[in-house]
Amino acid sequence: MDDAENAPSSQLPFGVSVERLGPDADAQPQLSGPALLLQGDGTPLDTAVQAQADHVADAPLDLVVLAASFPGGDNATPECDALTGLPRLHSCTTVTIPDPRGADAAAVADTVRRAEVVYVAGGNQCNYVEWRGTAVHDAVIDVVERGGGVGGGSAGLAVQGDVVYDGCAGSVRSGEALSDPYHRRISFSESLFEWPVLDPIITDSHFQERDRMGRLITFVARQIEERGAESFYGLGVNAATAVVIGPKKIGTVYGGHAYLVHVDHPPETMEPGTPLTFSDVEIVRLGNGTKYDFSQRPLDEAYVRSVQAGSLSATPYHSE
Repeated sequence: MDDAENAPSSQLPFGVSVERLGPDADAQPQLSGPALLLQGDGTPLDTAVQAQADHVADAPLDLVVLAASFPGGDNATPECDALTGLPRLHSCTTVTIPDPRGADAAAVADTVRRAEVVYVAGGNQCNYVEWRGTAVHDAVIDVVERGGGVGGGSAGLAVQGDVVYDGCAGSVRSGEALSDPYHRRISFSESLFEWPVLDPIITDSHFQERDRMGRLITFVARQIEERGAESFYGLGVNAATAVVIGPKKIGTVYGGHAYLVHVDHPPETMEPGTPLTFSDVEIVRLGNGTKYDFSQRPLDEAYVRSVQAGSLSATPYHSE
C-alpha cells in the first residue's frame, strides 16, 4: 500500500481523498490489454466491467475510480460500492481530486499507476481537461501502455474521445446546437488521452434519453469544418449502456444501445447564428450484444439522416 493510501485524507494535498475497498496488498496480475470501457452514464455496468477485466487479465485485478468532485450524499465511493464483490475485482479505490493541483501529487499518481484498470467517473468534464499534463494524467496513460484498462462514464466518457466536448461553457441541447452550430455553449478541448481506437471519434453520453443526436451531429460537423478532416465520427452511448473495446479493437455493447455517426463531407450550411444544413449523415445503431469492429468501422448497416435548416429529416434513433 502506498503513501496516499496510508495517509488520512486530511494529510493529502489540495483536498485529495483516497478510499480503498478491498485488501491492502495489490493483485499485480499479468496484463493482456489494453481495453476500453465507454459508459453512457456514471456508474459502470457490472457486466461491462467483467468483460473489460477479462480482456485485461486472467486473474483478479485492482481498479481505481478517478473523480474531480465528491458525489452528493454520504457515499463517497458509489462506483466502488456498486462493483465490490465482482469475482474479477481484487480491490476498488476511489481517488477524488477536487482541485486540479492535486493531480500533480506524486503519491496520488502512484496510486493510479499501480492499478490495472482506471475508470473516470461522471461529473463535469471541464474539470478533467485541466488534468492534461499532470502526474495523474501520465499515470493513466502508463496503465494503458502496459496493457491495462481505462474507461469512463458520462463526463468520464466525454474525455475519452479524440476531441472533447468539454462543457466548460455549459451544456448545449440538440435544438440549440442545430439552430446555431456555433452556440456559445459549444466548446471543445483537444483530446486528453489520444487512444488510437477512438481516432477520429468524439463521444457523448446519456444519449437517446436526453435526445443528444442533434448536438452530436453538430459536433461532428464542426470537426469536419474546422479540422478540414475528410471523415469524422461520433459515438453516442445511452444510459445503462456500455461499449467495451478489447485489444483487437472489437467493441461489444452491454445494456442498451449505442450510436456511431459518420460523415465524409462538409456541411452545406454552417455559419454562426444560422441553422445547420447537413445532408447524408450515416448512423449505425448498435444494440445490446452487438460486436463492432472499431478498426474497420463498417457502414453497411448504416441508415442515413439529413439536417435541413436545423431540423432532422426523420427520427435518428432507428432506421424506420
